Amino acid sequence: MGDLILVRHGETEWSLSGRHTSRTDLPLTHHGEEQAKSLAPFFAGRSFARVLTSPLDRAVRTAELAGLTGAVTDPDLHEWDYGGYEGITTVEIHRTRPDWDLWTDGVPSASDGSRGESPQEVGERADRVLSRVDAALRGDGEDVVLVAHAHFLRVVTARRLGLPPEQGRLFRLATGTVSRLSTEHGRPVIATWNESGTSHGHH
Repeated sequence: MGDLILVRHGETEWSLSGRHTSRTDLPLTHHGEEQAKSLAPFFAGRSFARVLTSPLDRAVRTAELAGLTGAVTDPDLHEWDYGGYEGITTVEIHRTRPDWDLWTDGVPSASDGSRGESPQEVGERADRVLSRVDAALRGDGEDVVLVAHAHFLRVVTARRLGLPPEQGRLFRLATGTVSRLSTEHGRPVIATWNESGTSHGHH
């Protein structure tokens, strides 16, 4: 059984300032590009059953800079659609909704009609991705790599571990990191989390 390797894209201006970024197709910052390049040793000289990336530039570029070849974009790896909270920080939201929590409340619709996604809807996308890569993981033991976004990958992690989507809240995911979901006695487990190319396993 292969492992599921999760890569969060490198830093962007909005990830740096804490603004919710889903549909907005921001480039990596210079630091974000350096983060992505620093991940190359994780993948050098290895082949993977599949490499899937979010269609957004920050994920595609991270995969390229990390040296992941043969990546295929998959619209289901898109970030959680934040609807009316696109570009807004949690601090700003709490000024008017002090009890708001993305993981339980979801998001309001945007003025352009984009209604955003609920945790359950993001969970359904995560389940689709997991069902698509399951056969590859069960194949000849090669790993599968997903290059995507923090909240989406946190939901993928929850679902892979058999938890409801909102339990993704438990898994903080930093920019430009590699995490690995493996198996133990046939059941999914977290093997490594938030490894960066500069940490070499030390935090």
